[in-house]
Amino acid sequence: MLSILDCSPGSRPAVGSRRELLRVGGLAFGGLSLPGLLGNRPVTHAAPEPGLATSFGRAKSVIVMFLGGGPPQHESWDPKPEAPPEIRGGFGSIDSATPGLRVGELMPLTATLTDQIAVLRAMVTNDNAHSSSGYQMMTGVPHVPLSQENAVSKAPNLAPHWGALAKYLKRRGGGVGFPPAITLPNRIANVGEIVWPGQNGGVLGPQYDPWLLTCDPSKPGFQVPDLALPGELSAVRWDGRLKLREQVNAQLDRLQEAASVRGFDRQTQQALDLLGGGRARAAFDLSLESAATRERYGQTRWAQSVLLARRLVEAGVSLVQINWANIEGEPNAGSWDTHDRHNDLLKRFLMPWMDRAYSALLTDLAERGLLDETLVLWVGEFGHTPKFNANAGRDHWGHCFSIALAGGGIRGGVVHGKSDGQAAFPVSGRVEPRDLHATVFHCLGFPPDTELSDSEGRPHPLSRGRVIGEIL
Repeated sequence: MLSILDCSPGSRPAVGSRRELLRVGGLAFGGLSLPGLLGNRPVTHAAPEPGLATSFGRAKSVIVMFLGGGPPQHESWDPKPEAPPEIRGGFGSIDSATPGLRVGELMPLTATLTDQIAVLRAMVTNDNAHSSSGYQMMTGVPHVPLSQENAVSKAPNLAPHWGALAKYLKRRGGGVGFPPAITLPNRIANVGEIVWPGQNGGVLGPQYDPWLLTCDPSKPGFQVPDLALPGELSAVRWDGRLKLREQVNAQLDRLQEAASVRGFDRQTQQALDLLGGGRARAAFDLSLESAATRERYGQTRWAQSVLLARRLVEAGVSLVQINWANIEGEPNAGSWDTHDRHNDLLKRFLMPWMDRAYSALLTDLAERGLLDETLVLWVGEFGHTPKFNANAGRDHWGHCFSIALAGGGIRGGVVHGKSDGQAAFPVSGRVEPRDLHATVFHCLGFPPDTELSDSEGRPHPLSRGRVIGEIL
């Protein structure tokens, strides 16, 4: 289902009331939350810092591979072959395409592509809870308080998701009807569907929420049902609904003149364009890909979502976040939250699925001439503890972990930052999520001091971080 993430507290009731009226009247068009599609606020920013101009604005789009549960630094980008077994773990390390860089042995495909990748080995949130550390990674703002599990979107933790920021800043699509930011194939939530904060527009307002596309592109005949008219809805009935909508709008416009409502017709039209646009439907049609390409990514729900993300940025979407898809029947729902059976889960499916899809994405983008203009992030909410626990697992660790960036202005074959002998704490090159955000938006063409206005008209800087020039 194509939908908008739940509105944050404080959203204007007038917009919600209008949307509810249209839904009751059968005019919400298959679950599209229409008022949140577009907005119009001023954006001001200065020129990029000297020395960073060549990478400034190189990226047209961003793909975020979010490995929910936390990918372990020891078995991926920061192996410690000289450490004792209780730190080193059960796997070795292998050479990569970057001289001097060794990666975990479960990343053989990725290892051949590190000349395109910049690795950050000293990322720090100092937060050991999934939801609050994830909030910091996706917003660049620390949660208050830190290490707060089962946190939800409420003040003061209403910083906007990086997709919401991209939507605010770019406000463009690759064609009629495309939203600037999309999240797929599911939202991120703790057990009990406790949705993490930091996945919506926050203080910018619900009109900047990324589109949440809950889907399984690996299913045979996959299509997005909201991009086609229901089979039982004839063209005559459709025209009738549009006329009824116009009548409802005419009445409501006399009652509600708020700015957020005045933009409703324009937002509704974009939804209708998306519903009726052949190009939009084609972007979601994975049957247009060759069998070899689909196989290269892998046939899992997550892997096919990665392929779909490539098609969406190719069509002009500014930011796509692919969340790790849960796997029924596996411990911790098949996430990277490996508190037990760590080695087994990594070897059996976590690392092979990731390695295959990640390497396929970078290769695919490069072959299509898109990697130079597409920034790809390999991230999670944190890493894992240096030592194994009593259940043969690694626990949460936000004090030092690894992430990777490629394309879109990033200098490949670079390792920035160094951890200690246990990959427990930074030794040098420490970076925080706010620095990652500053770097991402620098590559998109917006310096950290870009000024944004929230839903109450208050100014905010785009980021309080530092652009990581060492990887540009």
